[in-house]
Amino acid sequence: MEHTVTFSNAQKSVTVPTGTLLSEAARLAGVEIGQPCGGQGRCGRCAVQIVEGDVRRRSSLRLSQEDIAQGYALACQSVVEQDVNVVIPPQEKIERRLTTDRTALEIKVPADYDPSFCQTIRRIPLFLSPPRLDDQTDDLSRLQLAFKQQAGIETITISLHLLQRIGNILREGDWLVTAVVDSIIEPDGHRKHYRLIDLLPGRISENEPLWGGAIDIGTTTVSLWLTDLITGEVKAQVAEYNGQIARGEDVISRIIYASKNGGGEELQLRVIDTINELIDLACKRTGARPQDIVKVTVAGNSTMTHLFLGIPAASIRLSPFITGVNQAPRITAREIIAGRDNLHTNPEATIDCLPGVASYVGADISSGVLACRMDETDLLTLFLDVGTNGETVLGSREWLVTCACSAGPAFEGAGVGFGMRATKGAIEEVWVTGAHAPHPYETTYRVIGAGKPRGLCGSGLISLLAEMYLTGVVDKSGHINLSLAQANRRVREGEHGPEYVVAWGSESEQGKDIVITNVDIDNLMRAKAAIYAGFTVLAQSVGVPLEIVDQVLIGGSFGKYINVEKAVQIGLLPDMPWEQFKFLGNTSVQGAYLALLDWRNRDRISDIAAQMTYIELSADNTFYDAFMSALFLPHTDLSSFPSVVKALETT
Repeated sequence: MEHTVTFSNAQKSVTVPTGTLLSEAARLAGVEIGQPCGGQGRCGRCAVQIVEGDVRRRSSLRLSQEDIAQGYALACQSVVEQDVNVVIPPQEKIERRLTTDRTALEIKVPADYDPSFCQTIRRIPLFLSPPRLDDQTDDLSRLQLAFKQQAGIETITISLHLLQRIGNILREGDWLVTAVVDSIIEPDGHRKHYRLIDLLPGRISENEPLWGGAIDIGTTTVSLWLTDLITGEVKAQVAEYNGQIARGEDVISRIIYASKNGGGEELQLRVIDTINELIDLACKRTGARPQDIVKVTVAGNSTMTHLFLGIPAASIRLSPFITGVNQAPRITAREIIAGRDNLHTNPEATIDCLPGVASYVGADISSGVLACRMDETDLLTLFLDVGTNGETVLGSREWLVTCACSAGPAFEGAGVGFGMRATKGAIEEVWVTGAHAPHPYETTYRVIGAGKPRGLCGSGLISLLAEMYLTGVVDKSGHINLSLAQANRRVREGEHGPEYVVAWGSESEQGKDIVITNVDIDNLMRAKAAIYAGFTVLAQSVGVPLEIVDQVLIGGSFGKYINVEKAVQIGLLPDMPWEQFKFLGNTSVQGAYLALLDWRNRDRISDIAAQMTYIELSADNTFYDAFMSALFLPHTDLSSFPSVVKALETT
């Protein structure tokens, strides 16, 4: 039996058979409903309102009885069994916190950059002798002869798509053309395996930009640095939220979604659409043409790389956690999705997905190690990428070990009732008055954009949890102290258990109290415990005490906003002098940029990936024990956190 599902506020309808999920009906109707948990029913963000008819609710997690009474249902957990009319409530609009060039990093071109030696891409002017009645040489052979005689290139690969255009280009240029050629460079500097990317009529000025792009495909954010390969200068830096977010906030959710019918193709198209938006924006800012981009290096975690290339990723989340590929071959833009010009680049552009290490340590980490030059230093270094996966590298030029732990997306706002991304309206820092203050346990906060708050982003959650612990609002287990409710109205019993009011409804944008609950805190505790346990187990596995680490380097976009003091107070970071911490920003795109410019850096990333020893944390109980010990504020072993002990004594 078939039923009509009408999305009234979108003015779209679709006919589906009995048993179809509402989320699938929305997809078929072309209606966007966000599913940050990948359709597992955990986040509650896909709630819709049934205004006519009814659905069978498989799960009502995150919905109150009042919500259900008003007709709300989770689209990913609700089955169509009759005609229904559905209203989609306003969903969270994704806005960039950093959108202007004022926030762009100042990037210095490497001092030794010489495009004639470092760059695999070359522009070669060629003059071909015109055909005559007594010279019946075909166009391709004539071009190949010019490459041999004028550029010393014995053989060159030319695609059918280019071959179809060569004759017209030669005649348009009156047999004077400029070839754009890529090659592989061996360690001794010898070039081989030449490939024609483009053939342009006439002679192109040596000063004309030759465009390339460095891309970081992050689970949350995609970043692009549009670069002139002649000068090495980054001409535009742009970033946008990964369009895949609508189908899962974390890699596991996306792997699960990709395993569904058509899910993998959808996620691939979503990230390609995001990249294309960035390319178009960067080209608009610089005056470049997308079709003039001839080389792209791509860094990302293993899951993001697989989804970008359309490679099944299901094996990554299943024991023994094996990737489809760690070192993908170089391809052309045309190959990513067969039969369609997909990336907004030259169709023959070289797409180089940088090498990763293992299932949960991808090219973003090997690129990050290159960017921070960890493989060249004598200093014992701890490199952290604080994010959903919590990747860690420990070592120096002599050795490198790495691991990853599934911290979950709590610090990205998922799994927290009023959690949100670092966008306009997010509370990014919180202060709580102490027990002896004139008005104890009261809050002040800072909001991104300086308007009314809508929720709490990662940095705000870290700050809030630290303040609540130091002032006694929560105990070391992270439980809210309900005994304070008698004297302070911010502490109360809510619908989902004990909660603390961060901002009153009269202060917030949506008119609802912004609260944090015991459930929210538990998710945060698990995330911070996983990250801390990850690098402590890694250190223990090689017999290196954390106390002797010389420096802690923190990469990732989120890392830029972490308050070290607050992060130490909750046990997210080790208790070390602040000067030992260095925040590097997006080291993944930095490494991709260096690889884009210089084949030697590209080779170094391969060497780094091969050099790193991967520790699978699930192989024994060591990680579990460390994780359980870290499920306290800041830790069960307070001797490892002397600065926090001191802060507690003075609070």
